[in-house]
Amino acid sequence: MTGHLRALVAADQRRPLGRYLAASAGYAVSEGVAFGVLVPLLTALFAGHTATAGRWLLPLTAAAVAGWFAHYYLGSRALRCSSAWRRALYARLGDRLLTLPLGWFDGPRAGEVPQLVIGDVTRVATTVFLAQALIGAVLTPVTLGVFLLGYDWRIGLAALLAVPVVLVALTVGRRVTERLEAAQHAATTEAGARLVEFAGAQPTLRAAGHTAAGRADLDEALAGQYRATRRDVLGALPGQYLGQLGIHLTFTALLVTGLALATHHQLGPGRMVALVVLGISLLRPLDTLVDLGSGLRSCQASAQRIAELLAVEPLPEPATGGVIAHSGIEITDARFGYPGGPDVLTGLTLTIPAGRTTALVGASGAGKTTVTKLIARFYDVTAGSVRVGGVDVRELTSGDLLDHVALVFQDVYLLDASIEDNIRFGNPDATPEQVRDAARRARVDSIVARLPDGWASRVGEGGRLLSGGERQRVAIARALCKDAPIVLLDEATASLDAENEAAVHAALAELAVRRTILVIAHRLDTITRADQIAVLDGGRVVECGPHAELLAQDGRYAAFWRERERARGWRLRAEGAGPAGAPAGPADAPKEGLSVSG
Repeated sequence: MTGHLRALVAADQRRPLGRYLAASAGYAVSEGVAFGVLVPLLTALFAGHTATAGRWLLPLTAAAVAGWFAHYYLGSRALRCSSAWRRALYARLGDRLLTLPLGWFDGPRAGEVPQLVIGDVTRVATTVFLAQALIGAVLTPVTLGVFLLGYDWRIGLAALLAVPVVLVALTVGRRVTERLEAAQHAATTEAGARLVEFAGAQPTLRAAGHTAAGRADLDEALAGQYRATRRDVLGALPGQYLGQLGIHLTFTALLVTGLALATHHQLGPGRMVALVVLGISLLRPLDTLVDLGSGLRSCQASAQRIAELLAVEPLPEPATGGVIAHSGIEITDARFGYPGGPDVLTGLTLTIPAGRTTALVGASGAGKTTVTKLIARFYDVTAGSVRVGGVDVRELTSGDLLDHVALVFQDVYLLDASIEDNIRFGNPDATPEQVRDAARRARVDSIVARLPDGWASRVGEGGRLLSGGERQRVAIARALCKDAPIVLLDEATASLDAENEAAVHAALAELAVRRTILVIAHRLDTITRADQIAVLDGGRVVECGPHAELLAQDGRYAAFWRERERARGWRLRAEGAGPAGAPAGPADAPKEGLSVSG
């Protein structure tokens, strides 16, 4: 056990695991000794020396008893060691996930966490069983080789020289088989994807009258799968039998060597048969050894992925955080770029007054969402500072900071629990009255009224049993229940219909009386209600002020506003019809084609 695998063994598990590996080695050696002692025993029996054969039964029995005790110990400890290792890894991963920067979960590695926790941890824990088999596949042949060289160096040498030949044959055969299986698996996956795509695209293909064109990709993928499967069946046969061919040829070579020695009266027939059988017993575990090599590489790859996650450094935190005096936010000359990319913020300065609503507007990629994530300390700025309540967020513990901040993002994730539990998640100590009040203000009570189980209705994994707008309303209710002095809203009303959006805006307006709200929104009604609007461009604040004042300046915000007003008035009309909004009459009868009017 080397590299990342050894590093993942907890300190309190090293001694039990060491005893387990020692027992595995003892069992493998005792098995080799038992086979080795059979040679003089069988030789004595073939020669008719029963008493001598009886004496060899003593070491044979001793080896068998030692092997039995070692095997019993392995059987009782293997599962225990594996389970303890798995529990320790779960605990380490859980502790690490709790301390990772929140921004890490926005990255590509976050999607690997379920597979890493479920698959990789289990695979690493099975190394316990793999190690036992690997030790047996190595030490048993080594023990047999020592006996062979001691009994007859010529047959022993012949068997040892055959070991690399058999290993090469087995390895080559395994690689040929794996390569063909990988190609066949890829072709099958592609064919399955094309089949699902073809089935899902049926409405579109039939509406367009292109069913034949849509079938072409599927036919090609199925033909590719057929060719790959045929190559796998025909081409894998040599690989599968190459190793066995090597073992059989080696057996033939050992048998010929033994017969030559027996013919020249240099070795008795009985002893020759026993030594040849022992030589074949030495080569048999090599097939298992090659198979175990593939499993060991898989375990090492899983261990490396786990080690990489455990190596991610959390953001530094003070032992005791500062005191947040108010709910105002100050961002001064902030610079920040995501790993591997250019700077998103290039010197942003913004003051967000306590108890007021500030809206962020700007083109996509201007850094609006990044600002909210820096305030919640998903990441740390590379230069400048972000202060909440007069304290730099880097001088606050994550618990203190997040106690003062409620987040509602566009992509809402709900727990697979009841609606009431999801709202209470914002404040576990909330009373039932507080939960229901938050739900009422976010208009979640209307959702509950239509569900068969009411407040106990489960929302499914991620909230999949609710619509996008309903998930948003539950998330806003959760933020209301948390009752934090600072609320960060990133497109929180994007998925709501007009009626529910108005209701949620009323709730947010109520919150704004005594809370600091930072909202990112593209809807005009959301923006005009803000006490202050900050316009971002190129990673900086280029304009800041109330709606009317920014319109009067006729700058970036005014241009943005005019563009949004035009977009809000766009609609489809028949080509050749009258002006948009004009009443239709006989002279405006629709003609072929549609156009966009604004």
